[in-house]
Amino acid sequence: MANGKLIVVCQSGGKFATNADGTLSYFGGDAHATSLTLNTKFDDFKSEISDMWKYDLHSLSIKYLLPNNKRTLITISTDRDIIRFLEFHEDSASADVYVMTPSPPAPSDATSLPCSRSSHTMPNGPVSPIDAPTDYLPDEPIFPVDAPMDFLPDAEDAGKQKTSQISSWKSCITGVGQTFNTRRELHEALDKFSLAHGFHYTLKNSDGRRFCARCKAEGCPWFFIAPKLSTTKLFRIKKMNDTHTCGVGSIRASASRKLVASIVKEKLRDTPTYKPQEIIDDIRRDLGIELNYAQAYGGIAAALEELQGSHRTAYNQLPLLCEKILETNPGSAAILNTKEDLSFHRIFVAFHASLYGFQNGCRPLLFLDCTSLKSKYRGELFTATALDGNNGIFLVAFAIVDVLSDDNWHWFLEQLKTVLSMSPEITFVADMKKEMSESLSLVFPNCFHGYCLHQLTESLKRKFKGSLTLEVVRVLISEFHSAAYAPTAEGFKKCIETIKNISPEAYEWVLQTEPEHWANAFFKGARYNHLKSSVTESFCDWVSDLPAMPITQVIEMIRHKLMEFIYTHKMDSDQWSSNLTPSAEENLQRSLVNSRSLEVVLSHSSCFKVRDTLGMINVVNLENWDCSCREWQINGLPCLHAVAAIEHVGKNVYDYCYRYFTTEAFKVTYSESINPIPLLDRCMKRESLPVLVHPPCVTRPVGRPKERKYALKSNQAVKRTLQCSKCKKLGHNKRKCKQSA
Repeated sequence: MANGKLIVVCQSGGKFATNADGTLSYFGGDAHATSLTLNTKFDDFKSEISDMWKYDLHSLSIKYLLPNNKRTLITISTDRDIIRFLEFHEDSASADVYVMTPSPPAPSDATSLPCSRSSHTMPNGPVSPIDAPTDYLPDEPIFPVDAPMDFLPDAEDAGKQKTSQISSWKSCITGVGQTFNTRRELHEALDKFSLAHGFHYTLKNSDGRRFCARCKAEGCPWFFIAPKLSTTKLFRIKKMNDTHTCGVGSIRASASRKLVASIVKEKLRDTPTYKPQEIIDDIRRDLGIELNYAQAYGGIAAALEELQGSHRTAYNQLPLLCEKILETNPGSAAILNTKEDLSFHRIFVAFHASLYGFQNGCRPLLFLDCTSLKSKYRGELFTATALDGNNGIFLVAFAIVDVLSDDNWHWFLEQLKTVLSMSPEITFVADMKKEMSESLSLVFPNCFHGYCLHQLTESLKRKFKGSLTLEVVRVLISEFHSAAYAPTAEGFKKCIETIKNISPEAYEWVLQTEPEHWANAFFKGARYNHLKSSVTESFCDWVSDLPAMPITQVIEMIRHKLMEFIYTHKMDSDQWSSNLTPSAEENLQRSLVNSRSLEVVLSHSSCFKVRDTLGMINVVNLENWDCSCREWQINGLPCLHAVAAIEHVGKNVYDYCYRYFTTEAFKVTYSESINPIPLLDRCMKRESLPVLVHPPCVTRPVGRPKERKYALKSNQAVKRTLQCSKCKKLGHNKRKCKQSA
C-alpha cells in the first residue's frame, strides 16, 4: 500500500464458483478501479461505486476475500470495516472488492470471460510485491459454498421467469446423443421434462449401468435408453422414440421429491427455516405446480440432507471430527462416548483458545446451563460459560448428550475438571438440585455452588401459585430478590422479615432453600454480583433458533460463533485506551463522582472510617481490599467509600481494581484464535473412520413437546385465588362458604 493508498479493483456482474479445494473464484462481469486511504469514509466509497454502474445506493453490498482465505466473503458496511480492509492489505499494491445487488446489473460491454488482472483499468504507479498478512480471523460466518451465487430477478420479471423456466424444462431431454454427467443429473432432467410436457413415466430394466424410461400410459411408444459409458460416470442417450400417443400435455404431472428438493435447495441455503406451506405457495406462484404438504415436507428433508448431510451419517463422522479438532486446534479437548451398542451417548468439546482465555483472563466463575437441540435425534446441549472483563459471555466448554440426566451432568463436570485442573477455586452458578450439588462437591471439592436465583424464583412462584394473589406474589419476589442481593446480614434480615409479615409459609420456604448458597450476605464464593445462570440466555436463545441440523453441523456452528466472538472482541479492545474495560470504567467513574460527598473522618495505618451524607460510618481496609459495606468484596471494584479512602492518601484508584476488569486481562482472554476445521465430507472420501457411531436410541416423540422445567416466564401471571367475602379465607367464595350454612 504505497503512500498510504491502496488501489481497489471493483468487480460486479459476475459469479462466484467453488474450486476443488474449496476456494472461491470470480468469473465474468465488469471491473473499475479506484483508491482508498485511511481517511476514506464508507458512505463516500459506496456512493462512488454506485456511480460506477448506476446502481441503487441502498441496495448494493460490498464484499472482499481475505489475503490468505479465499473461502470466505467479508462484508464492508462501516468506516471501521474500511480500516480493517486496508490493514489486511497493507502489504499489497492492490485488492479486489465484489459489488453485489439484489437485481441483475445493467448490461455492459464486458465479455463473459473470466476477469483477469490484465483487464483491470488501473492508474499508473509503482507496484510492490504482495505479501499478505497471516494473523487474522474473519468477521463473518464461514459456510461452505457449494454452488455459484446467482442474483435474484426483479419482481416485475417474475411472470416471465415462470414461463421461461417451465419452457426451458421442455428441452431437458433433447434426443439421441445427449450426455449427462451422472445418473442423478439424468433423473432430475427427466423429472423436469415430464413435468413440463405433462406426462408420467416409469423406469424399466434400469440399473447402475443403464437408464431406461418409458411413458407410463398404456400403449404409448415414448421411451429412451441411456447406457453408462464404460470407465466413466457419463450416461448418453443411445435410443429414443420421442412420439407420444397418450394425449401428452393433458395429464397434470406431479413433482417428485427430488425435483422439489432441487427447486428449494437454494432457498433453504439462504433461509434454513423455510416452511412446507411457504414452499407450496412459492412453487404454485412461480412455476404453476401444485404440491401437497407431504411432497413439500419431503422436498425440504431431501434438500436439507443434500446441503447439510444426513443426520444419521453425521454421528458416524464424530470420531473424525474429534480427531480434526485436536489436529487443527492443539491443546483442545474433544471426547466422545458411545454405549455398548455403539450408539451415541455424549461428546465434550473445549477449544484451547477458550480454555486459555478463561484461565488467564476471566474470573473463576462458571455458569452451568442446558438447552434442547432441534434435531431428528433430539439431544441436549450442556454449557459452561464464563464472563469476560466487560461482562460479556465467554463459552469455555460444551457437551452434547443424548438425554438430560444426572449421570450426564456428572460426566460433563468430570471432563471440565480434566481441562481446568490448574484453575483456582471456581464458583459455579447452577441449579440447586441435590444431585448437582453432590456432583460439584465430588468433582470440584474446593468449589463454591451458588444457586441460580432465576430458578429459585420460578420455584417460589410454583410453590404459592393458587394460594396467594398475583399482587402478593409480586411483592414476595421483589423482597426475595432484595434479600439475595443485599450485601450485609442486616439487609438480608430486613428483607426476609418483610416476607415473614406477608406470608409465614413463604418465610419458611426461603429459610429451607439454604440462603448460604444464594444470598450475597452469606455466600462464601465470588460471584461478582451475578446470581443467575440466565446471564447466558442470549447464547442459549441463539442455539434454540438454529434450525434442525446434523450434530456435526451444530458443533461447527458453535465453533464458528466462538471464532467470531474472539475476533470481534479482539478488534474492539484494540480501540480501548482506558485501564479498565468500558463497563468497569463506567462503574468506577460513578463511584468516583459519588465519593466526593463523603468524608474520611479517621485513619489509622491502612484502615479508614468514611462518613456518608446520612452520617453512616463505613470502615475501609486498603490492605485487605475490603469495606464494611461489602460492595468492594462482592463486585471486585472499589466502592465509593474505598475510593474516598484511596484518594485521601493520594494513591491510584486503578491499583485497587481486580485484574479481571483490566483491558490487559480482556485482551489476554481473546488473545488465542480458534482455527477452522476441514469439511468432514471431503475428509470422509480420503479417510476411514476408526469407529462406527450410530444415532442415539432416543427419537423425537410424536406430538407437541412437553413444557420443560423452568420454562415459565418470570413475568407470567399467577391465577387469582378466590377469597370469601364472609370468612375472609382463601380457596372458596361466599356461596360455598361453610360458615354461611
